[in-house]
Amino acid sequence: MKQFAQLIKTLDGTNKTNVKVQALSQYFKEASSQDKVWTIAILSHRRPPRPVNTTLLRTWAAELSKIPIWLFEESYHIVGDLAETIALVVPSTEKGTDKSLTSFLQEMLALKQKPETEKKKYLFQHWSVLDYYERFVFNKLITGSFRIGVSQKLMTRALSKATGIEEDILAYKLMGNWDPNRITFHHLVLEEKESDYLSKPYPFFLAYAVEDDVSELGNVNQWSAEHKWDGIRCQVILRNDELFVWSRGEELVTDKYPEFEAFVGVVPNGTVLDGELLPYPKGEIGTFKDLQTRIGRKNISRSLLEKIPVKLKVYDMLEWKGIDIRNKSYLERRGILEVFYKNTIKSNKGAIPLLLSERMQFNSWDHVAQERDLSREKHSEGLMLKRNDSTYQVGRKKGDWWKWKVDPLTIDAVLTYAMRGHGRRSNLFTDYTFALWDENEHGEKELVTFAKAYSGLTDKEFRQMDAWIKKNTLERFGPVRSVTPHHVFEIAFEGIAPSKRHKSGVATRFPRILRWRKDKKIEEANSLDDLKSLII
Repeated sequence: MKQFAQLIKTLDGTNKTNVKVQALSQYFKEASSQDKVWTIAILSHRRPPRPVNTTLLRTWAAELSKIPIWLFEESYHIVGDLAETIALVVPSTEKGTDKSLTSFLQEMLALKQKPETEKKKYLFQHWSVLDYYERFVFNKLITGSFRIGVSQKLMTRALSKATGIEEDILAYKLMGNWDPNRITFHHLVLEEKESDYLSKPYPFFLAYAVEDDVSELGNVNQWSAEHKWDGIRCQVILRNDELFVWSRGEELVTDKYPEFEAFVGVVPNGTVLDGELLPYPKGEIGTFKDLQTRIGRKNISRSLLEKIPVKLKVYDMLEWKGIDIRNKSYLERRGILEVFYKNTIKSNKGAIPLLLSERMQFNSWDHVAQERDLSREKHSEGLMLKRNDSTYQVGRKKGDWWKWKVDPLTIDAVLTYAMRGHGRRSNLFTDYTFALWDENEHGEKELVTFAKAYSGLTDKEFRQMDAWIKKNTLERFGPVRSVTPHHVFEIAFEGIAPSKRHKSGVATRFPRILRWRKDKKIEEANSLDDLKSLII
């Protein structure tokens, strides 16, 4: 536990990816085999179930600390994290523990079935002997809310560095429903299996954004255009009658999209497709908000499959008949893809959830711009521009692939709530809630919240706002403060959709602060109707 707590302290204390990777890699070289398995499980969201509810944790921590529960709750609101609050308020000790991470987690699994008296005794015993950071980590495990800014991809990279096993092979090894209490590190990670290589994807080719006049790309006849679809970029792999779906974030997500099992037996083995995973509610292309109802779900119910089915909008082919064709030109790869689509997919009369993204060619850049202007009507983010003779390269390269996105939607809104930020901004109010004008049932104008944003201002502007917020707080709701309506900000966002979950009736995608409108009074801010008029 001491070794794991030190690891978490290092990870929690830096924003530098290289430092995190180095710390994790060193841990995976030195920790015991079973502790490594449990660490992988924790960092890939396979935490054991919470053995004690948070109400009891708060009550017992206050009791051990000999403070009234109201004072504990006030402290909790200020700190903002239950595990950290408990670690801070219970009496400190320098003792520490030699018990392993595995022992703690096995005890917590058994603790879930114990009566409250034994749970309380167990917590008091360990709160009293663990040092501060061990206690913090212990509380994180007990509460089941272990979030420390380490993605599974980053963890896999560190594991790859420690073991010498390729990242994509490790990602395949770590998928599925393995039990950290029953599997060994050797069987999970080190043991080489033939099936590990079946799923191997290719590195994604990524585009740069068009920053200058698009005509500077040269002769328009040397380029093809496609719509940039607003979904999840992925590779779909068919090998040896098995299906694998990889997201651009290098996560294996096959089990999240059972619709694609229909490809097996229809799409030939030795095929790798590059495309966009898109939602199709009611038979038409939906929004990213529709797709979010599928993302992160552990179990995909039949009703959700029927309500939000997904399809693959394919735009490139990387492997055909088991041969890597990335070195062929874009037009050659598209030709193979289009023949495959016509002969294999269209003959199945729509039974296969795969669509071909249209390739367009234009006689002038003005015509390209006109097509870009239609992007939102077609539920895309803009255009992808691809040089006809380009090979499929690795990573982000300038010159052959460009993304030309539509300008963001914008609205002028009023700041109404503020909350402290995170990391280096944890001592400043930098997370803001914004509102627009609307008429209530009495015909009176009122401000209705619609979005939150925490980026877009300079450090100097954040400090100015922080000082103003502290002097103009109206009410406090735990870590959140309501403020006097006074400041107007221009808010930019990529998309908008109706939403029953939001009081405003709309949800915006990627809201961020574009600029501080010091030239506007709050009466000049936009209305909720103005926002709703942007919905296509």
